[in-house]
Amino acid sequence: MTIRLGVGLPQMKRYDVSRDVAEVARTAEQIGYESLWVFERVLFPERPQQGLYSIPGLAWPDSYRSVADPLVVLSLAAAATERARLGSSVLIAPLHVPFQLARTLATLDAASDGRVLAGFGTGWSLDEYAAASFTPFQERGRVLDELLDVCAAVWGPNPVSYQGTWTVINEAEVGPKPASPIPVYLAAASRKALDRVARRADGWLPTGTPPEQLAAQWRQLMDLAASYGRDDHPLEMCVRANVQLTRDPVDDDQRQPFVGTVEQIVQDVAAHAAVGVHEVLLDLQGNVRDAKELTDLAARVYADVRDAGI
Repeated sequence: MTIRLGVGLPQMKRYDVSRDVAEVARTAEQIGYESLWVFERVLFPERPQQGLYSIPGLAWPDSYRSVADPLVVLSLAAAATERARLGSSVLIAPLHVPFQLARTLATLDAASDGRVLAGFGTGWSLDEYAAASFTPFQERGRVLDELLDVCAAVWGPNPVSYQGTWTVINEAEVGPKPASPIPVYLAAASRKALDRVARRADGWLPTGTPPEQLAAQWRQLMDLAASYGRDDHPLEMCVRANVQLTRDPVDDDQRQPFVGTVEQIVQDVAAHAAVGVHEVLLDLQGNVRDAKELTDLAARVYADVRDAGI
């Protein structure tokens, strides 16, 4: 089966949100991309409490200095397209009020005729938590669990009721409802987080894991899902590819996934397809100067992948 391809929408400071989001979304759909994706960064700390991704000493990239709101960007993309799915990789659950986020996603799904794919994670930035979260960083897993509960309630039939730690919904009608069931994908790396995927999600959103290691984790995830009696609820795997293009080929012995020339990126897509990945999200926006270059690059990568029979 041909692997599905998605592409990241323009959110960074170099892009004009008022014009470029719709243009890139529309063109990407015409090229053949089956999904359009956003990510979430809410601020850029001048004196961060920790390194990027919690890695000591790793600097935050300048591209994070201004990242457009993911839900606004998805709404613009929805209005400009007809078929492509609209995904988040990821929305940082504890930076949102669960009830409000559930309603927003339901409305977006109704407005886009059932094209939303809700990707959630717990985040890692202490600075973002300090500024935007209503709960402590240590509670992030519990907040994600409650968000999943609230989404299930809000997206389900009326009357809606829910009693949680942070959310209370006394019997009420809540609408609009999603046009179709919204798939929930979760980012996860730790055993505890993977267990949550196995129990509760429709899909997994890994990032930066070599294909061989990814295949082993996927087998473990399948075994976990089976242990919860979910054999009749197949999971999907969508890999987020934070593409870093280079002019010259990178030595394969030292290369990380999706770092290298366009030819090497195509090889990476093939390697991921070979281990059972269902979809690859190619975030190309950091490699170009403007929307025209982004769509040109997206077209080239898409054509090269399909020409390779992937």
